[in-house]
Amino acid sequence: MRILLTGISGQVGGALRQQLLCFGEVIAADRARLDLAAPAAIPSRLDALAPDLIINPAAYTAVDQAERDLAVAMIVNAEAPSAIAQWAARRHVPLLHFSTDYVFNGSGTRPWREDDAVGPLSAYGTSKLAGEQAIRDAGGPHLILRTSWVYAATGRNFLTTIARLAHEREELRVVADQVGAPTSAAMIAATATQILGKATGQQICERFAAAQGLLHLCAAGETSWHGFASDILAGLQQRGVRLACQRVTAISTADYPTAARRPANSRLDCERLAQVLAIRLPEWRIGLDAELDAVAMRA
Repeated sequence: MRILLTGISGQVGGALRQQLLCFGEVIAADRARLDLAAPAAIPSRLDALAPDLIINPAAYTAVDQAERDLAVAMIVNAEAPSAIAQWAARRHVPLLHFSTDYVFNGSGTRPWREDDAVGPLSAYGTSKLAGEQAIRDAGGPHLILRTSWVYAATGRNFLTTIARLAHEREELRVVADQVGAPTSAAMIAATATQILGKATGQQICERFAAAQGLLHLCAAGETSWHGFASDILAGLQQRGVRLACQRVTAISTADYPTAARRPANSRLDCERLAQVLAIRLPEWRIGLDAELDAVAMRA
């Protein structure tokens, strides 16, 4: 099986690249091979690459910058997935695509189900939702995995930012009224490969159809950004990392204004994943432990 994987320099794409090697030939689609900023060229590039399965974790993820660059975010997060999905639909090639909790408005306290009404608060969320809809409209075999609060031991993300700032500052002020489930890129990649299994292309299409083309995928449990930051610092200290930070102060969203509005409730209900594919992810701190080990080794 020829598997085309986008976003190989990103957190999820990088983790998937390692885990997919035993599944077949992995076509690592960097920008030179498949430029998501140039959707018009995508069909001809896919013709040349001729994949049997497409996995698309690539995205424009600069949430605040997207408020100023909505047109660019829409090209990468909506127009490019649309072009990929239309090509895949014409050839009955299954497409695995990644989306986000930011498609919801963050109200309430109940975890969001796949069939709940969407209502993004930000340009980033709007662009990701448009990508979801374009994939559905293409009509081909697809599975969209919505996840939340993605991080890894490398790259630019909440974990690496907190670890860096904890070496520089005595106090960190972190939002405590936004709640979700931190989910490591490694955990997402492992679950995605579990969903695919060693199935043939047709079997993959059948699994995608059984899941109704959409699943929520995040770690079990929940915390706030403040709670996440506190656990990061405690974990690093337990691993012998010396930090300048002495305290993590809880603040409100209003105390930390950003260009893009963030959902207060990013909880995702993953029951469909459990019922349809018998997959339940472990508690979020388990994923964090593995990433902290890697961070501490480099400290």
